[in-house]
Amino acid sequence: MNHSPSADRLFQAILSLKNVEECYDFFEDICTITEIRDMIQRLDTAFLIDEGISYQKISDRIGVSTATISRVSRCLNYGAGGYRTVIDRLREEEETA
Repeated sequence: MNHSPSADRLFQAILSLKNVEECYDFFEDICTITEIRDMIQRLDTAFLIDEGISYQKISDRIGVSTATISRVSRCLNYGAGGYRTVIDRLREEEETA
């Protein structure tokens, strides 16, 4: 993705949110329910791939296509590292909670 002042503003806006409730409010305003659901499914998919769950079980559990699972897997394994960063940080938070 190309960096731009507009993209920077969007990401700065997200970083300015202080809690989960503010995130709900912002994302409900900026995204459609379908867009939010799709992002949730992709992140859940990344977590399950990282746990070694099979594509079929992921598809059955979350209701995503194997094409989506494959795309998330490629991003998780060969992408920019965003999924890995989030997965590692959230798992670390769970362990220390």
